Amino acid sequence: MISIDVKQIINATPLQIRDVMLEHEQLNRFFNAEFMLVRKQKEGEIKGGKGAIRQISMMGVKFEEEIVSADINHISYQIIGNKPVSEHRGNIHFSQVDNTTSPKTEINYKIRCKAPWWIPTFLLSFFINKDVKEALSKLAIKFNGEK
Repeated sequence: MISIDVKQIINATPLQIRDVMLEHEQLNRFFNAEFMLVRKQKEGEIKGGKGAIRQISMMGVKFEEEIVSADINHISYQIIGNKPVSEHRGNIHFSQVDNTTSPKTEINYKIRCKAPWWIPTFLLSFFINKDVKEALSKLAIKFNGEK
């Protein structure tokens, strides 16, 4: 089982970060993939939230993720099916950082999944971890530029 846990402090409120992370078709600004919204959120849910399905295209592979839940402090999503990895679940937690003069949020991005038999676990773990770290760095840069 692969277990990724990446943290990043960003100069924004949890709500601002959550909203950007739910702009599915704009996530290519941060992640090395293309995103397309396949289905909108369920009725009564926040925009891009619970029930939304996005198609991801990366390195010649296409797969879908569904938003399981979303609120001001958390986004949870999972890959539909078992490809390119199985038992994939992503959880992104947003925690307001106190004792600061400007809004700051700590993001804790966790991913759990199983690698396919033909990819060494350590190698896939390295690339997922690298991609998430780069994405959160790009997200931090986005908010640093919006002062």
